[in-house]
Amino acid sequence: MTRAPFDSIVAQHGARVWRVCRALLDDTDADDAWSETFLAALEAYPRLAPGSNVEGWLVTIAHRKAIDVLRRRSRLVIGDVPDRPAAESTMPERARDLDLARALAQLPQRQRETVVLHHLGGLPYAEVAAAVGGSADAARRASSDGVRRLRQLLGGEDA
Repeated sequence: MTRAPFDSIVAQHGARVWRVCRALLDDTDADDAWSETFLAALEAYPRLAPGSNVEGWLVTIAHRKAIDVLRRRSRLVIGDVPDRPAAESTMPERARDLDLARALAQLPQRQRETVVLHHLGGLPYAEVAAAVGGSADAARRASSDGVRRLRQLLGGEDA
């Protein structure tokens, strides 16, 4: 079985990896995590078993890289720096993405990770559980609770 060239892997799965990174991080950090994901994947790609779930493999790497970025950021002591102003957009789709990103940021970490990995990353609950720790049932419950809270935050349900 021949392997697809790595640039086709990036083209095919880059958008999904970006959604995972962006759901967990701001734009700048998401760019870094996206790049780090594909650098790590490029290095490991020759050792990936034939027939592996490339998309799931990349989503898992992206999740880990996003966590690495969050850990690095939490170690920085930067003083009292004001938040960056959000870029205003006239495009409704971009505004919706920003609303979702803000709502995701309000979820507890476990719920945010399970929602991102399952709903944005496309991983089955068993793989989500392996990535975040715990059982598939616990991941399913955390995701369900997270989606319910997102609906409340985004105005889809009464609180």
